[in-house]
Amino acid sequence: MRLYLGAERPAHLINRLDRETSGVVFAAKNPLAAGQLGKLWESRAVEKEYMAIVHGSVARDEGWIDLPLGRDEASQVAVKHCVRRDGACALTEFRVERRFRRVDGEFTLLRVRPKTGRQHQIRIHLAAAGHPVVGDKLYGGDEDMYLALVQNRLTEAQRRKLILTNHALHAHSLRLQWRGAEKVFQAPPDDAFTRFASAPSPAGGRGPG
Repeated sequence: MRLYLGAERPAHLINRLDRETSGVVFAAKNPLAAGQLGKLWESRAVEKEYMAIVHGSVARDEGWIDLPLGRDEASQVAVKHCVRRDGACALTEFRVERRFRRVDGEFTLLRVRPKTGRQHQIRIHLAAAGHPVVGDKLYGGDEDMYLALVQNRLTEAQRRKLILTNHALHAHSLRLQWRGAEKVFQAPPDDAFTRFASAPSPAGGRGPG
């Protein structure tokens, strides 16, 4: 953005993604647009769709995860959150794109739409449903993976267990009404995500239905 606008006109970042999450990031070129877009985000008027590759074969073709989230006080990781009864309301919609099998296990490609914007919401909800995101170092079941990453001591055995270098969560699209017209912004996932999600499946392993 700096190359496009010039150093004297800083861009205004509207949304952020979790560390290692790829996809669409929105930036405004001026303060007026930034303020207007910020209000859209705050009012939840922006429809967000993610793609995720998760461990296991998700049984339901589509559904909702409705679990409150809050800080994980038992964790060594300060940024980690969890499902807790006294947490903030969090709602996530999902739909199966395809189920597939590789030599390293069974997996499901999902389209996911968060209806609230809690920290790490999608990753926590999917893990709580028994299907953590592939490569998730924080919510994949062993938070030492995350500590090993930030402390630069991730072993080759841990890397093999993670399967992918970055977790397989991609912010695929943003849809919003902007100055009287519907706007959709999309970004394809990277090659590693696409190759993994395109793995051959046994007969009957494709998609819902």
